[in-house]
Amino acid sequence: MSNLRYQLLPNRPVDTADILVLPVPHEQTVSYKPGTRKGPEAILDATAQLEYFEEDGNWSPLMHMGICVVPPLGKQLYERAVDYHRRLARSAAALPDGPLILALGGEHSITPALVQARMPEPGTVVCLDAHADLRRHFEGTELSHACPMHHIRAAGHGVLLAGVRSLMDEEAARVRDDDAIECHRDRALHRPAAWQALLERLAGLDGPVWLTVDMDVFSPAEVPGVGTPQPGGLGWYDVVELVETLIANPRIDLRGCDIVELVPEPSCVSEMVAAKLSQRMISCWGRRQGFHEAPATGSQSEVSYD
Repeated sequence: MSNLRYQLLPNRPVDTADILVLPVPHEQTVSYKPGTRKGPEAILDATAQLEYFEEDGNWSPLMHMGICVVPPLGKQLYERAVDYHRRLARSAAALPDGPLILALGGEHSITPALVQARMPEPGTVVCLDAHADLRRHFEGTELSHACPMHHIRAAGHGVLLAGVRSLMDEEAARVRDDDAIECHRDRALHRPAAWQALLERLAGLDGPVWLTVDMDVFSPAEVPGVGTPQPGGLGWYDVVELVETLIANPRIDLRGCDIVELVPEPSCVSEMVAAKLSQRMISCWGRRQGFHEAPATGSQSEVSYD
């Protein structure tokens, strides 16, 4: 059992929890600002400052759901990167099927292993990101934070990118030539028609889906603590609307979510945004599953906070 906690709540046993939080403090291919390995613990620390009541959902999700933070899964000393990613996939695959899987990174290179584990059949990966992440290799490795969407597409999944405002020529060509890759670029999304089209697309998806949120999708004015910041970007309520629209879609089979590329910074604003985003994911998924009508026997019921 992990010593880490979500909102300071006691960890339920893995096989009885409704939410499984998987910290993945992996940082191997940093190319600009270091610190992503510290992201998972910083996000969990920030959840201690969240109120249990989720104001937009109008309920306290963890009063009705049990949560468990499983032990962190980081790279071992002398472990080859390829072996680490295989171990990550095996560990994620071994988690129970019923709960929501929420992984906290760590760099974005962790996402393909998570998708492989939880979505082995063809599905759609929705990626909110400032970058296309479609490079075949970067700085001498295919397991870079710049390559996850390449691996996911190569595995047969469709890719829906939103918030992109930085990509290479080759990546732009792949988006143009591959109908299974959609790219909703950041500046266009600030136009009402393009924004509405994206919302309708998310609401119309069906089948298996994995949601990955790179924190650099946010404007750096709101989230400065990321590995590769870019000017422009989405705001808090923009990202919340995208996440809520997707998770509330009754036609998708949400296999899990991840939040990646958080680099803790002195103001603690960035990690608080990530923590609050994780709570919104949990809340929206819980309401979709009907937990808001379940007995108040969740993890919050085990503590006194008067």
